[in-house]
Amino acid sequence: MAVIETHNLERTYQDGNQVIRAVDGIDLQIQEGEFTAIVGPSGSGKTTLLNLIGGLDKPTSGEVIIAGTPIHELSDNAMIDFRLKHIGFVFQAYNLIPVLTAAENVEFIMLLQKKSKEERRQRSHQLLEAVGLGDRLTKRPGELSGGQQQRVFIARSLAQQADLYLMDEPFVGVDAATEESILKLLTEMRQEGKTVIIVHHDLQTAYEYFDWIVLLNTRLVAAGPKDDVFTSNLLQEAYGGRLTVLSRIGVLIAKKDFPLRESDFKEKEGQGDG
Repeated sequence: MAVIETHNLERTYQDGNQVIRAVDGIDLQIQEGEFTAIVGPSGSGKTTLLNLIGGLDKPTSGEVIIAGTPIHELSDNAMIDFRLKHIGFVFQAYNLIPVLTAAENVEFIMLLQKKSKEERRQRSHQLLEAVGLGDRLTKRPGELSGGQQQRVFIARSLAQQADLYLMDEPFVGVDAATEESILKLLTEMRQEGKTVIIVHHDLQTAYEYFDWIVLLNTRLVAAGPKDDVFTSNLLQEAYGGRLTVLSRIGVLIAKKDFPLRESDFKEKEGQGDG
């Protein structure tokens, strides 16, 4: 069953006299229980697509359907209720509540869901322990590093126990051991039938951990099982002129030895963010 469908999804922005197409004509289906990575070069519309799927932005044209509901037809209040019941977010624009402790920040979403005090306490402690913050339960955001705050974001999102999780670069600022712990948690959630979609810049771990890949460059280049999408031709199509690196990827692709992060492309070419 397709839990997410997009039909001719487009988002444009006006920049002076120029129309910028952030995403262009995306037709996509993601099945229930898929563990999906959205990958592509900088400026390819990955975060915009995630925002549209989550109802945080409205399309210029086209539609997003989640579990049979065309979400952009919902009123603002109905959309808030829908997100609370069905969608867990880890977005970099989301902030922790500064006056609450790490545990209280995680518990907050469960308070909105009217969970009991004991259930909130047990779940928050369990999740913070899982992301390596078991000794930071009583610390407020100002007492945590950026990476630690990111881990609280993730724990808070997982506490929601939603059907669908949308995550924009959730591993920024966390070490490899914590990333592995979080990916293990997400894998367990997938085994429970949860659907997880992550904007991810690490092609190597995208291949290692995800089953389904969405390859984007404003338009949809490919979506499907990782072995069908991670081919030299499709990567060339997505990354365009970045061929000095991609030619090497083409040779190494049989080994699945991809550059680790999108920054590898930019650093080798001397390019900034697009």
